[in-house]
Amino acid sequence: MSKVLFGLLAVVAAYICWSIFSTGSSQPPRLDPEEWWGPKELKGKQDTSIRPYQVKFTDEMIKDLRHRLKNHRPLVPPLEGIAFQYGFNSKAIEPWLKYWAEEYPFKEREAFLNKYPHFKTNIQGLDIHFIRVKPQVPAGVEVVPLLLMHGWPGSVREFYEAIPLLTKQQPDYNFAFEVIVPSLPGYGFSDAPVRPGVAPGQIAVIFKNLMNRLGFKKFYIQGGDWGSAIASALATLYPNEILGHHTNFPMVQNKQAVYKTILGSFFPSLVVESHLASRMYPLSSLFSYLLEETGYAHIQGTKPDTVGVGLTDSPSGLLAYILEKFSTWTNVEHKLKPDGGLEFRFTKDKLIDNLMIYWTSNCITTSMRIYSEEMSIKNRQLDLNSYITPVPTWAFQTKSEMIYQPPSILKTKYINLLGATVLEDGGHFLALELPQIFVNDVFKAVKIFKNWHNQNKNTEL
Repeated sequence: MSKVLFGLLAVVAAYICWSIFSTGSSQPPRLDPEEWWGPKELKGKQDTSIRPYQVKFTDEMIKDLRHRLKNHRPLVPPLEGIAFQYGFNSKAIEPWLKYWAEEYPFKEREAFLNKYPHFKTNIQGLDIHFIRVKPQVPAGVEVVPLLLMHGWPGSVREFYEAIPLLTKQQPDYNFAFEVIVPSLPGYGFSDAPVRPGVAPGQIAVIFKNLMNRLGFKKFYIQGGDWGSAIASALATLYPNEILGHHTNFPMVQNKQAVYKTILGSFFPSLVVESHLASRMYPLSSLFSYLLEETGYAHIQGTKPDTVGVGLTDSPSGLLAYILEKFSTWTNVEHKLKPDGGLEFRFTKDKLIDNLMIYWTSNCITTSMRIYSEEMSIKNRQLDLNSYITPVPTWAFQTKSEMIYQPPSILKTKYINLLGATVLEDGGHFLALELPQIFVNDVFKAVKIFKNWHNQNKNTEL
């Protein structure tokens, strides 16, 4: 009997070890590259040309917006001494509403948002909006294509300070980037799908088709937040087209990651370096933090259209809902400040620019639906997280990001993780908060990617 028990224990132990240390599947599924997400009656009739586009703040829209901002109902007073611990402090919101209505320079900011060339083209039934900026560099300097992808509640505005730095040759580098910055489907000035099913994997297909239409068969990618999930899907689905994958929100969700995370809670040194263990453990602190900060995700993952009604109708509500994320996601300690620390690294104009993209395009409801798509049974069955990718990858991990995973976990999916930058500063909206640091890391990573390809004798562009 003892031999049987011992044998069973040995089998269980062997299975656990295999689960922890083995990698995932290597052959990802094939998604339909022509799956139609627009109105059915337009199928086969879409305009696939690349058309210039301009952001417009119409006088009628501005007048209506100002009226709504100035005529909102009296706000409920906050609890005494609560700062941002219950969400956006209603005392702190009045200066923002007054600035947006009376001081925000609408036409000046409209011109600012149009400072880069904007375009639209129809991909799989959806007009996809994107910014495309080509570098002006001396002869002999290589031009490298880079796809930049934002998330929620961000927009293409996140990259405005980084674009001129990326498209300029930096010291010690013999290349500069041609940047393509699309609005996610349902975000900003991109069309929203008319039927369910567009999760990060499907957006990856759309963006691959976009890059191919622009003439890029191979390219580099960078993403944060949902952009990180889409970038991961691109690297998983198209390993022969993605030259390198840089992410500032690296997160692996597979069984090996779960087992290693649990193992590290008992033996941290087996999983994470000692000076970084506090970013993961104790798990009770992590789970408590996630429970406190991610209630929005459950709402948006189940009833996005319900909450969208109020946010679509009220710019005051939209401001509170979105800017609260720019407070605590930049630094969780900001919830202890009466003003939420919003102007710690951001200006009012920067944050309201982002709000204007949501307000003028009326996209808040459609932007939130990606949470429901991610949580859908269909997407969970697709399970792109379980497939490994050989694409060279670089992780950028800020001090105040919600999730930290060490290389020992990240490599269970990204088998060619070439390194990670661990920053003792910064938060979730890295390109907007610390653009020069963000750009420096992208240049460094791409140089390492290029050297890796040369050493492995892979043809790049």
